[in-house]
Amino acid sequence: MPKERCIRIGDKPGGAKYQSDNFWQMADTGPCGPCSEIFYDHGEGIPGGPPGSADADGDRYIEIWNLVFMQYNRDDKGVMTPLPKPCVDTGMGLERIAAVLQHKHSNYEIDLFQDLIKAAARETGQKVLKNPSLNVIADHIRACAFLIVDGVIPGNEGRGYVLRRIIRRAIRHGYKLGQKQPFFHRLVPDLDQAMGDAYPELRSAAKRVAEVLKQEEERFAETLENGMAVLEGALASGEKLLDGETIFKLYDTFGFPVDLTADIATARARRASSPPRRAWTTTVARPISAATTRSACRRKWWRSTAKARRPSS
Repeated sequence: MPKERCIRIGDKPGGAKYQSDNFWQMADTGPCGPCSEIFYDHGEGIPGGPPGSADADGDRYIEIWNLVFMQYNRDDKGVMTPLPKPCVDTGMGLERIAAVLQHKHSNYEIDLFQDLIKAAARETGQKVLKNPSLNVIADHIRACAFLIVDGVIPGNEGRGYVLRRIIRRAIRHGYKLGQKQPFFHRLVPDLDQAMGDAYPELRSAAKRVAEVLKQEEERFAETLENGMAVLEGALASGEKLLDGETIFKLYDTFGFPVDLTADIATARARRASSPPRRAWTTTVARPISAATTRSACRRKWWRSTAKARRPSS
């Protein structure tokens, strides 16, 4: 490999030792070590600079492989202890390799994604394929289907809640494209056709996957329609900060997920404030039970009407 094609990033200027874009760690503590990232140069016709340059965020140089040399264990005090058995942790982006081999500049342009994007366009009535919402739907049908194949069911906790969020995000992007009816589950046969040969477990579970997705879509359809009407009205005010009262109302009255509200607000260049502490004392990162929410509402109503309930003198 020519020397001029290798870039040493090293520690960040002025930063602590091992603080580098080329030092990988799982978390604040645990196994870690330096890494070598392999990039593919798409050529001078694509904007962007090499890693470490001011233009590194461009698309000319795309990371396709990462080799982490696991050498240390970092404790809670930041002390690095050499691992008794160092190893190499390697990770390669399958879609990125496919993009290189197919001479494409985006993962979404490879044949696998194009088949799913065309299916998403068919189900949402779109004629133009270059649409970010179609990309999201194509990506999410893969994630959701394989989660269900692995036994995950939409729910309010843990893995089930992650799956529910992904499904609902895909549905919202369909909604943005004008598709108000359940459509996501109808992409399962297209996914099966594209990936079923390589993943027979997907093919054998395709019917169940479609049924689970359809049930979740139907459950969310009314929530989305009613909640979006309220949210659109709040966003139309032009305020840069979406107030916490509206966020709480969306969740409590319409069952509209807080993370979905924040996602939509961010897409409209708005910020979502925290729901009022007096009405919601738990963190928005954790699903809240209906009982907790109702209790919070009762407390809020009791306090807000306290003056009216006092006996007159």
